[in-house]
Amino acid sequence: MLPLNVKSLLEKQQYRIVGRHSAVKVCYWTRQRLTQGRACYKELWYGNVQSHRCMQMTPFLGCNYRCAYCWRIHSGDRPEYVWQEYPAQLSELDDPAHILEEAVRLRRSLLIGYKANPLVDQKVFEEALKPSMVTFSLTGEPTLYPRLGELIGEARRRSIVAYLVTNGSMPEVLENLNPLPDQLYISLQGSNEEAFKKVARPLVKDAWQRLVKSLELLSSLTGVRRVLRITVVKNINDSDAEGYARLMSIANPDYVEVKAYEWVGESQSRLPKNAMPWMSDIVALSEKISGASGYVKRGEFEPSGVVLLSRS
Repeated sequence: MLPLNVKSLLEKQQYRIVGRHSAVKVCYWTRQRLTQGRACYKELWYGNVQSHRCMQMTPFLGCNYRCAYCWRIHSGDRPEYVWQEYPAQLSELDDPAHILEEAVRLRRSLLIGYKANPLVDQKVFEEALKPSMVTFSLTGEPTLYPRLGELIGEARRRSIVAYLVTNGSMPEVLENLNPLPDQLYISLQGSNEEAFKKVARPLVKDAWQRLVKSLELLSSLTGVRRVLRITVVKNINDSDAEGYARLMSIANPDYVEVKAYEWVGESQSRLPKNAMPWMSDIVALSEKISGASGYVKRGEFEPSGVVLLSRS
């Protein structure tokens, strides 16, 4: 699926390729929890998260969006890195159990160096080697992996909490997903079709309509915590609080995260530094969205530039 030079680049960036089409990487907040005792906002807000035991991975490295804010490299970002990212050409899919087992093993190999670090509590280190949670995100679009439901089932059989982050481009997958994850995120790249296309740069023609369909489906799901994540890019998708409120009314999420784009990785070649909002910008926008939607502010976490809203 990936050319050798792309695999090599990802491995230099501390990704580990799992089988034919998956990858795992140690999350920044796992490292922070190990060395500094700091927890990510998900641990502070959602309760079933332990930052040092959260495995961040993707079952599918390809994506049908080319989001301007994405930190990873897209095909064509640099002349030497060009490949068919979507639709992917796969002759065979990896087994879900194998993907999960290999991801755990490779994550452990990335963590092993922390054992000798004097800043790391050994009990916390030993716990970190055994993930209690998996987030299907990291890179690519997880719902493009046709056996995603089985993969979530494999996590559940191992008593691993599963979070799924999707761009909402595959409503037919969400409609038939069984079992559902413990927490389901749908990302919002814009409050209207014009802003959405500027940020998401989708490779599918009807991406906006498919996103709206996914939002409609989200409102009907039960037994799963439902979250919308708005990634804010300054001067592109940061001015239409009423538009976001309309999308929220369609999806009826339990929570909404209003989160600042971070000027990191490959996104630095696509967006100017001043496209990254200040925390004050995020607070101001979240207050407008709150006023337009009736959702109330539940918390803010400046290290990640995020504000949490929930139904009152």
